Amino acid sequence: MTIVLKNKATLIFDDFIFKCSIGKRGLTKNKIEGDKKTPIGTFSLGNLYYRKDRHSKPFTKLKCIPIKEEMGWCDDIKSKNFYNKLIKDKKNIRHEKLYRKDYKYDFIIPINYNTKKPKIGKGSAIFIHLLNKLGPTSGCVALRKKDFLILIKLINKNTKIKLS
Repeated sequence: MTIVLKNKATLIFDDFIFKCSIGKRGLTKNKIEGDKKTPIGTFSLGNLYYRKDRHSKPFTKLKCIPIKEEMGWCDDIKSKNFYNKLIKDKKNIRHEKLYRKDYKYDFIIPINYNTKKPKIGKGSAIFIHLLNKLGPTSGCVALRKKDFLILIKLINKNTKIKLS
């Protein structure tokens, strides 16, 4: 089954409809690092990462990985070996810190956009993550926590997301 972005503010999966947010500058077929746009396409999903210190392991068929303090996601266009990959926090490589003070990454699922043989500068760290109140993202898809927790009960490792 596929999660479908119905419009810029609605995700649909099966009979469930969720309000969501996408990139501040909308959708694009030609994603560029830092453009604040959400990539268009149909993508598989990664594992579920969660803050074990704040939440118990959620009920889901996805593989769950606790987020540790040193975890990051490389968005450094100068790092061809690590670009758009999960990394240990490195001071010399630009990255999105996963262990945050705010709530946004308490639960995240990487969207497998530009992950196999990543092309430098074509966009990185595209996630489904949490959002407290609806508002634009930097290119990710964001849901309220209650909706995110419902969605992860419904999906599995074969679920795809269609962004268009």
